[in-house]
Amino acid sequence: MRTWTRAASAAAGALTAAAVLTGCNGLPQAKGGGAASPNAGANAKKTVFRLGEEGPLKESQKLDSQDAKFTVTPLDVRVGTETDMENSGLKKDEKDEKDGPQIPVFVRSALNHKSGTPMKLGDMDGDLMIRTESGMRTRALIVMMGRAKWPDCPETEGEKKLGPGQSEKICTAFLIPAGQKPAAVELFRGFNATPAQWPLGT
Repeated sequence: MRTWTRAASAAAGALTAAAVLTGCNGLPQAKGGGAASPNAGANAKKTVFRLGEEGPLKESQKLDSQDAKFTVTPLDVRVGTETDMENSGLKKDEKDEKDGPQIPVFVRSALNHKSGTPMKLGDMDGDLMIRTESGMRTRALIVMMGRAKWPDCPETEGEKKLGPGQSEKICTAFLIPAGQKPAAVELFRGFNATPAQWPLGT
């Protein structure tokens, strides 16, 4: 796990901590819009989608919403720059300097609550990943204290809940090594299931 701290401001010296979970060999290390399409149930066995195409129906793994069903629809992907990192207010710990510079990848998605108990936005997109051309998979950046500032990617109201029939467009930030390119957005569906994927550039 990477730890990030906000660059200290001259006035406040505030700290921000954030974490990224990265996996190898196709498995993450840890488990955590548009209008809803009627085809979500039909997509249950499908694994490859186009950006903007609604993904398979997912069931909540959270105790407080375990009967909830929802879908995630990645809409577009934008690769940021090292300048975006410098201006975000996040700074790497010294122990992570060996990892080299990182750049953000921004994924705009639509979350659609289909049925069951209302569910938090922060729980609905928790299984999204970015897979790079080298095969590395990275979970979303999680800011523990404070907040990061990204251009055109506002922070998601993670505690906000959606009920059946409701949808919300959100933006999620991921970090990948500078010099690598994102190859696909993926949705983790369990260790025994193939992730749903939205290849980029197709």
